[in-house]
Amino acid sequence: MTDISTVQLDTDILIIGGGAAGCMAAIEVKKLDPSIECVVMEKAHIERSGCLAMGLNAINAYLTPGETPETYVRYVKDEFLGIIREDLVYSIAKGLKESVKQVEELGLPIEKDQSGNYRNRGKRSIRIYGERLKPILAAAVYRANAKVLNRVVATNFIFDGERVRGAYGFGIRDGKFYVINARVVIVTTGGASRLYKPINKGDARNTTWYCPWNVGTGYAMGIRIGAEMTSFENRFIPLRVKDVNAPTGTIGQGSNIRQRNAHGEEYLEKRYKHLGGRKCLSLYRLWATLQENIAGRGPCYLDTRCLSVEEEKKLKEAYLNMNPAIVLLWASNGHSPRQRPVEISGMEPVVIGGHSQAGYWIDVERRTTINGLFAAGDIAGGAPKKYVSGAWVEGKIAARAAIEEVKGIELQRVNSKEVRKEKERISSFMNDKNGIPPAELEETFHNVMDKYAGGATANYELTEPKLQIARKKIRELTGKLEFLSARNRHELVSCLELIDRLDVAKVLIEHLIYRQETRWPCYQSRVDFPERDDTNWLKFVNSVYNPTDGQLTFIERPVQ
Repeated sequence: MTDISTVQLDTDILIIGGGAAGCMAAIEVKKLDPSIECVVMEKAHIERSGCLAMGLNAINAYLTPGETPETYVRYVKDEFLGIIREDLVYSIAKGLKESVKQVEELGLPIEKDQSGNYRNRGKRSIRIYGERLKPILAAAVYRANAKVLNRVVATNFIFDGERVRGAYGFGIRDGKFYVINARVVIVTTGGASRLYKPINKGDARNTTWYCPWNVGTGYAMGIRIGAEMTSFENRFIPLRVKDVNAPTGTIGQGSNIRQRNAHGEEYLEKRYKHLGGRKCLSLYRLWATLQENIAGRGPCYLDTRCLSVEEEKKLKEAYLNMNPAIVLLWASNGHSPRQRPVEISGMEPVVIGGHSQAGYWIDVERRTTINGLFAAGDIAGGAPKKYVSGAWVEGKIAARAAIEEVKGIELQRVNSKEVRKEKERISSFMNDKNGIPPAELEETFHNVMDKYAGGATANYELTEPKLQIARKKIRELTGKLEFLSARNRHELVSCLELIDRLDVAKVLIEHLIYRQETRWPCYQSRVDFPERDDTNWLKFVNSVYNPTDGQLTFIERPVQ
């Protein structure tokens, strides 16, 4: 492994991540200027990578009849209790219809009524047949003649201290070290899962809500060069169908199905009417379900027994477009959702900018605070509830701005000393020593985060004493990274992923300590500061890591 070969590539625009935002950014670049050279670097394969790999059954960010960009901004601001970047959310809302129409023209089937109008699933959601969504996007990328590097894992940005000049990568299949020099880089690697102990055990541990291979690499690479990050404390914890992690919105959104506890009580209306009852915010539905379980009134369910035969058929059809595991579970258990209600529970926390708003601090053109680096999709902060259609919009916005920036930037190749340094860092894990396998450190890492940093078994609760313990233990684990040892290329990637997740976790813990209030119950429940405090904390908590001294500096930015 020490004689790993090097591949040098030059391009105008490098897109890291081949998910929704990355594919759309590549399509937009080549559409607007076919002469621009564009490379997409993806750790898996763009046809089935990221959180859309299994498909999708609805576009959850859309302006249905009666909705406007202004009403969409108000909705998102209410959902996140006053803290969002209104400029970012507004720019997304303005582009939703155009982007959805574009993907439909690429081949995405969208359900329509007899008049040819999109069929609504909810107030801001439309139904689609999206099992092949990623293959459709991938085919469009290939038709656009963007160069695609599948199964190449990004390891670090090429950074000269002032500007990002490209990125390094490692080929999982070919074992090669990639040096990609670029005038501009757009990072679209998604959020961070597997920071906490998985709800499911053993071979089912990767049956998570968010893609288990989205481990926060793009965050970590930005943190390591001093990019400003925002709102990591605003974690996301989905309320999902227990065990299979299927989305509950597929059942509940736009329907009359009720949430009931083990006693059959419609608990949102009975005990949580002050929070809005059945019309409460998404996070309160999760929080109320948790409270019912803590009080001994669980488990809780979505009462699907009111479904008609036709409605049940449509429900199964919808899940086959996104999460077929639940349909297989019903079939293997020999019962249908009309016969038995569906059990629900919270999942392990994730850090994500598409449902919540953790990520890079960006301007309206999706520039980060580091020259030459743009961010779009789940990795971009400040604009929650963007979902897949919002990621498309952000990819297009970033692409348009990147095209303009490319014109004035000279391509510079990284010097051989820096290339050798990064190559040696990667190859050092493939050694003959009897070191620590990454799975062993990962298990310890998950236990620390779960117990001391508000995991599922701790009821997502946070206190400063426990977070201080988490801080100490994560630092101790970081000191053991040099002893990691990989037996093959896949374990080498696991080593790199663990390093990235630890870098993200360190910033997450500091953010959870810093915000001394409870603004988003469950997502960020500070037991020692149980109330929301608009007087002192109606603001963004941002941070910048100093790679020289290893310190994190916090920046408080106002909500505007």
